[in-house]
Amino acid sequence: MSSQVAEFALLSGDEFVELYKVLKVQGLVDGGGAAKHVISEGLVTVNNEVDTRKRKKCVVGDVIEFNGEKIQIVATA
Repeated sequence: MSSQVAEFALLSGDEFVELYKVLKVQGLVDGGGAAKHVISEGLVTVNNEVDTRKRKKCVVGDVIEFNGEKIQIVATA
């Protein structure tokens, strides 16, 4: 298990990113379908709470955790 928190920068102009896209883009799952599956199975937490909404809007400051990996949503620099 990693204690480091990876960062996911929102694209310029975006206010949120859908939860399943974070898992997919960060390479934590094989694709969008797999991301949606692990989310619906209750294996993903957002801000330390299980969230089963595949298209949950993740905003700056949210911390997503899956399979021992943590990702924090950050603003584009």
